[in-house]
Amino acid sequence: MNKLTPPRGYAQADTDARQRWLQVQTGHTVPEFALDAPEDLKGLIENHVGFVGMPLSISGPLKIDGTYAQGNFYVPLCTVEGTLSLSMTRGFYLTHRAGGIKTRHVKQELSRAPVFRFDEIEEAMAFLKTIDAHYDEIKTAAECTTRHGKLLRIDKHIIHNRVILDFIYHTAEAAGQNMVTLSTDAACRFIVEKLSGETPLRYLLESNFNADKNPAHRSLIKGRGHHVIASFQIPNRILKKLLRVTADQLIEALTDKHLGSQMAGMLGMNLHTANALAALYLALGQDVACVAENAIGIATYEKRGDDLYATLSMPSVTVGTVGGATRLHAQRANLELLGCAGGENSSRKLAEIICASALALEISLAGAIVSNEFAEAHAKFGR
Repeated sequence: MNKLTPPRGYAQADTDARQRWLQVQTGHTVPEFALDAPEDLKGLIENHVGFVGMPLSISGPLKIDGTYAQGNFYVPLCTVEGTLSLSMTRGFYLTHRAGGIKTRHVKQELSRAPVFRFDEIEEAMAFLKTIDAHYDEIKTAAECTTRHGKLLRIDKHIIHNRVILDFIYHTAEAAGQNMVTLSTDAACRFIVEKLSGETPLRYLLESNFNADKNPAHRSLIKGRGHHVIASFQIPNRILKKLLRVTADQLIEALTDKHLGSQMAGMLGMNLHTANALAALYLALGQDVACVAENAIGIATYEKRGDDLYATLSMPSVTVGTVGGATRLHAQRANLELLGCAGGENSSRKLAEIICASALALEISLAGAIVSNEFAEAHAKFGR
């Protein structure tokens, strides 16, 4: 059995062999699909009638030299797309041979952006000064609803006779969508009920400026959630051996991809980071709808001598290691497999693992397309 890659096959014996392989590599045992008691599902679902089982695979090892993620990781994937698990494994093997993937965590910020409407423009402008003058009180009101969230700042945007207040938080180990909603609601109520000065005609808790669960330029430029950058450098000889392409061919193909992306009006520039995110989010108890805003990363290739240097920037990775579906048994076990089941900076570590996984999947697909093996691979493994 190859130490770096799990055994293949679809018989029960093959699945059993992979489970033993994973236990040898990590000490981790895959749990049986566990049903939570209905009362434990409060906050996750309404009108509950049962469970839908999804197949779970493992890819690895993924080697990372990161800000928070260090070492080899065996990555769980929940998917029904044939070829995805093998393709990610190929990307892991390729980058492992080149020394691994470097990741750097840039920042962690999550926002909620209410809009306040006034009768006249002058009132809206005066409101900006009121917010500045009472920021500390507003911050206290916002943070009274959470033990872990911290209000970092309020960015103010005036448009017509309206003011958008972009409340930006640090959400610790939680993804934080509910956290920032409750905190911002408390802050808005304090502003309307307690502060003197101009009174808005009305306000909405969410203006859609923060682009929650939507692909947007704001998320691409300012980020939402974790901002992570991943990169690797790989010798041309390894590319030719494992992907049957050269660095020059990949870079030439990237130009074609840029043209197609520009003509289509794509936001971001990548082949399919959404594929990696969806499989990982399902396996790890994340909000899968966030894939819409998180998949706007930019992937590029360049030459360094004869080597290929690849980079993926993901400014919006909205994930957490506590709260939500991370308490479901299977998802919790998968977080434990990655060493991300809570604890300080575990959400940042998880974001780095996700970005590195997406980059590995990117290079594997790029190789398959450039070598004209894309259709063949799907015919063999995806049907």
